[in-house]
Amino acid sequence: MNKSRREFLSLCLKGGVSAAALTSLQLQALSGSVEQRSFSDYKALVCVYLYGGNDSMNMLVPLTGEQRSWYEASRQNLAVQEAISLTTASEFEGGVGLHPAMAPLQSYFDQQNLAFVGGVGTLIAPTSLTEYQAKSVPLPQHLFSHNDQQATWMHGQEKQTLNTGWGARLLERLEQGSVFGSNITIDGANPWQTGTNTSAFALSKSGVSKINALSGYEPRVEHVRRVMQTLFSQASHPLASAYASRLNGSIEHTLYMNTLLEQAPTLTTEFGESSLSAQLAAVAKTISIQSQLGAQRQIFFVSMGGFDTHDNQESTHPALLGALASSLGEFQNALTELGVGDQVSTFTMSDFGRTLTSNGDGTDHGWASNQLVLGGAVKGGDVHGAMMAQRLDGPDDVGGGRLIPTYSNEQYFAPLARWFGLGESELTDLFPNLSNFDAQALSLFKA
Repeated sequence: MNKSRREFLSLCLKGGVSAAALTSLQLQALSGSVEQRSFSDYKALVCVYLYGGNDSMNMLVPLTGEQRSWYEASRQNLAVQEAISLTTASEFEGGVGLHPAMAPLQSYFDQQNLAFVGGVGTLIAPTSLTEYQAKSVPLPQHLFSHNDQQATWMHGQEKQTLNTGWGARLLERLEQGSVFGSNITIDGANPWQTGTNTSAFALSKSGVSKINALSGYEPRVEHVRRVMQTLFSQASHPLASAYASRLNGSIEHTLYMNTLLEQAPTLTTEFGESSLSAQLAAVAKTISIQSQLGAQRQIFFVSMGGFDTHDNQESTHPALLGALASSLGEFQNALTELGVGDQVSTFTMSDFGRTLTSNGDGTDHGWASNQLVLGGAVKGGDVHGAMMAQRLDGPDDVGGGRLIPTYSNEQYFAPLARWFGLGESELTDLFPNLSNFDAQALSLFKA
């Protein structure tokens, strides 16, 4: 496939195997050129979404003193015992303990390649308990709702009539949205990667996508391909022509990607059998062919489910955290093997935190949460943000142990976007409520 053809396809497709309807701006792009910002380096962001609302307050727990007493009183039967003591760059009253199921990540924390971000959640403006109760500041809509809070995390703002995800907007801001291979999902369509002029190219966990009509007996495959090309060339209406171009581009992109993946180097890093391990193995394989794709900036989306732990949390949650930690460790090892450990940053998002109180068998929907960021460029070995006091009826508790976040998720996203290459003046365009907060509050990356 020659360069000019690939450039044309990048305008036609914007990624993705499906033949979804084009937006008006995508149709406009077919008839014009899209400028692309040039970078001298390569960087990738990998979003690990934890569906259901991770009880992330139990990822990081206090170890001693009054903080520990409050924690045990609130968490009751769910209080974590034998937590791994972490030596953090910042000092926190009561110390910081890591859930023992996440032991596979301790070495990355000690090597300062892993950081936690504490006390993060959806906010429109800084909010105190008094302001929350009086509703004297704007509050996020539909707090504690799975779908709405997922949307807010992925859009990077409150849900609107027309929505785009902040990952896609970031690519478009950097003029990378039209580059084939810049926007890749291993877990299907999602709001985070949906933009005006870009959508995610979907890969399977095996890393290879199948086109059923173009597989099997080779003479039949060639016949089907010729028939499709004839139909494409006969389209005369602008919408039909654009649709045909997108479908044709989807096929050619898929075949091209499959060819590159089949030639990808074999990694010695071994991945486990979990779904997340398989997804991250596919991401690592795709990153290994980045130079052939020519994408200087890439975003990837993978996910884990099962974090809505209303029931059986004592057994379910440690297993989830263990699978998460093992998969992330494997992935970072693979990146190091590929020589891009400093150029890829992996981070988590989730619907919300959970209640401090136990319902007897699990926890319910909460608000503030802890997240993690992993990679060689990360200012690791610390908890950025706040180690929130896990105290029932405390100054941050709006009821039932639902804690008001200390930092907004947009403050969490800002350093990720900044590291990726976005300028300071562009941050508030990407995250509209960031101007209500200190955009420099979380320094997550090394200078």
